[in-house]
Amino acid sequence: MKEAVAFQKSWPSQFSLDGYKKHMAEFLRWSELAFEQQSVQSLVKARARFIDQLLAALWQHQDLHQDNTLCLIAVGGYGRGELHPFSDIDLLILSEQQLTAQQQDQLSAFITQLWDLKLEVGHSVRTLDETLQLGKDDITIATNLMEMRRLLGNKALYERLHQAINATDFWTSQQFFEAKRHEQQQRHAQYHGTAYNLEPNLKANPGGLRDIQTVGWVAKRHFQTRTMRELVAYQYLTEDEYQELMECEAYLWQMRFALHLEAGRNENRLLFDYQPAVAERLGFGNDGKATVERMMKRFFRTVQRVSELNEMLLQHFEGSILNNHQSAKVQPLDDSFELHGHLIKALDNSVFARRDNLLKLFWHIANNSNITGIHSDTLRLLRQVRRRLMGDLQDYEACRRLFLALMRHPRGMDTSITLMHKYGILAAYLPQWRNIVGQMQFDLFHAYTVDEHTHRLLKNLYRYTLPEYDNEFPLCSDIVRRMEKPELLFLAGIFHDIAKGRGGDHSELGAMDAKEFCRLHKLSDFDSKLISWLVEQHLLMSVTAQRKDIHDPQVVTEFAEKVRDETRLNYLYCLTLADIRATNDNLWNDWKGSLLRDLYLSTQKAFRRGLEKPMDMRDQIRENQAEALRLLQRQAFTKTEIQHLWSRIKADYFIRYNPKQIVWHCEHILRHKEPKQPLVLVSKAPIRGSTQVFVYTPDQPNLFARLVSALDSKKVAIFDAQIMTNKDGYVMDTFVVLEQNGQPVTSPSRVQSIKRSLEQAIAGKVEPQRHSKLSRQMRQFNVPPKVSFLPGNSKNRTMVEIAALDAPGLLARIGDVFQQCAIQIHAAKITTLGERAEDFFMVSTAEDTALDFDQQSQLKRTLIDHLTHVTEG
Repeated sequence: MKEAVAFQKSWPSQFSLDGYKKHMAEFLRWSELAFEQQSVQSLVKARARFIDQLLAALWQHQDLHQDNTLCLIAVGGYGRGELHPFSDIDLLILSEQQLTAQQQDQLSAFITQLWDLKLEVGHSVRTLDETLQLGKDDITIATNLMEMRRLLGNKALYERLHQAINATDFWTSQQFFEAKRHEQQQRHAQYHGTAYNLEPNLKANPGGLRDIQTVGWVAKRHFQTRTMRELVAYQYLTEDEYQELMECEAYLWQMRFALHLEAGRNENRLLFDYQPAVAERLGFGNDGKATVERMMKRFFRTVQRVSELNEMLLQHFEGSILNNHQSAKVQPLDDSFELHGHLIKALDNSVFARRDNLLKLFWHIANNSNITGIHSDTLRLLRQVRRRLMGDLQDYEACRRLFLALMRHPRGMDTSITLMHKYGILAAYLPQWRNIVGQMQFDLFHAYTVDEHTHRLLKNLYRYTLPEYDNEFPLCSDIVRRMEKPELLFLAGIFHDIAKGRGGDHSELGAMDAKEFCRLHKLSDFDSKLISWLVEQHLLMSVTAQRKDIHDPQVVTEFAEKVRDETRLNYLYCLTLADIRATNDNLWNDWKGSLLRDLYLSTQKAFRRGLEKPMDMRDQIRENQAEALRLLQRQAFTKTEIQHLWSRIKADYFIRYNPKQIVWHCEHILRHKEPKQPLVLVSKAPIRGSTQVFVYTPDQPNLFARLVSALDSKKVAIFDAQIMTNKDGYVMDTFVVLEQNGQPVTSPSRVQSIKRSLEQAIAGKVEPQRHSKLSRQMRQFNVPPKVSFLPGNSKNRTMVEIAALDAPGLLARIGDVFQQCAIQIHAAKITTLGERAEDFFMVSTAEDTALDFDQQSQLKRTLIDHLTHVTEG
């Protein structure tokens, strides 16, 4: 390893805060320059030596070097002699006895000086007995003590601590292993069990630096070694595995070192903000997203290798070194594999010379529910043969048969598909899958890389087949259970995003890949056409449900004509729901689920009626009115007063709302005794998975902007809006809202607060809102405002699509522009896709006519001007 050139300045003889800060700043500048030329290993060791010298100087300034009852010890990463530019400096000050008042003052001044120098210091002052007791009680403290290093002070006291820590009664190998494994499991759970997060934590992420350290800690505790290199001699890991771990660690260290330099603090989260600059520091270039993609693809390959090695070596340690698997029951599976406890194990080292055994391994896992994983010896073989593969596994006919058998197996999408993804066998089988491994998605809509998103989609599809999840999505469960060929759904899931990152329309390119797959695997023409259609149209249902008015019979008819039959509808519905849920754990909500379900049921009804006989709009109005009338009359309202109210309401109202909603609105309007006063209703219980806000009041200028501004001030997200003005000049506006966490508003006090805010907005008593600044993540995205005019179903209406950055107060600003341009809003569809808002408005002029060319041009210019100014600000 190339050593760092020493930093050649000595510390000032007398402590001066400014002088020391200057010295540290010079070292940081030297580190930045040296990073381009020297190994990262030498640089982290150079900073540890630099801090050693700093501590020695300050220790002496406080006359602590004259006190032989104290010992200054580096622990944790600093104990290993490794410090990144802004890493914490963890110190243990060991004392023979309780501190005197003078010692307390000296040590307080020592630590204060470190803080004054803006160093992140973690310190503890303890006696030997206190240190040992805390170490026995806390695995984190015990781990830090394992890597301690004496800096200054009483050497004999340090040796006593060192001997006590290495004694078997401090932590046995078994206890230490179990504690570290549990600690790792908890840490992985915080990251949803995946290494493929788009903003990973370089230390804590699965496959990150902590996983490398854990591999070393458990073995070093057992063998009483200090370095990973020594473990090769104990046959805990092979020379190749040691070199691979060191290579992975070096790359993660490079990223972490560059991240610290870029952030200017101890930052381990590789946030979108830092990714371009870190990539440039690492030499990947400066050509925007392509630079980041190159860096992150290598990162995800690295953490995948670390995850494999971590699992294999910890399992090897438990089974072969601690002998915890000696009593495992052994059961033969075939001529090549056996069941060893709950792990599948190859019978000899040449088992994978037959390439189809790579697939048969996973077929056995699907076929035997007792198998939970792969034995460490077999995982070693799998990793070795995977590196030597020439061509793709799908080139072998026997492999193709086994792959389809897995897709058709009732448990093929359970443990098998997860392990095939985890251990790179999916990438070895499908060349297109290799392209999406670690493929970034530069938006706030997706939380995972393309391959991990697809893996999660497949797991969602599999859940539909399991009885224990029947109550989760009962309609999907029912559909999948009745499917004759659910494997077609799984194959469509595999290919739906497989062409991302290639340029062009990924849906069309993916459909072509799916057709080629079907041809190679000799699927029927019908199955091939269904899979490729699902891949090509996998966004159709989501786009229709979230961006169009699905209560408009014409929208349903157009969607049904594209889908063509109920079989395709069933497959598409299940795929769409699983796809949306796999993008980001925080984005799914019951409102989206209700939209998809309503569209599915409406389209199913259209198919069963026959597309040539669509439901007439007048039939739907009469049907909804008849049911609402019946329910209202049961509440003692007369038919005359009901019909008098309805005579003032436009016909569209009775299409856009179901009978229960009509009753909810009308019963309150009929009881409302002060017609000039606003009526605001907020649903106390969720309606179709959301909270619905209904406003009935005389129309007035800029009402929409004031209403959405009031809702914005209450920190609720608007998902839909129906804006309607009656024949008598009253508005009947409905807003579908959810809390920021995607849940309906349920707190009674919160409901009342929203209601009061809206009443004040209608009365004009609310000052204009000062909108929040863009969040950290939002500031990384550039979404230039775009305004489009789309053909509508009414000659008196114009459909406007507005795409822009989802900045705080966006809807209120749009409403202000509509008011300024004398535009009336009749309906709004609010769609947020991560950082991007795509909102649709049905509008007209003040004279209730569609916008002509000049009016459209003026509106477009004004909107873009206002929204560009906002996003730039």
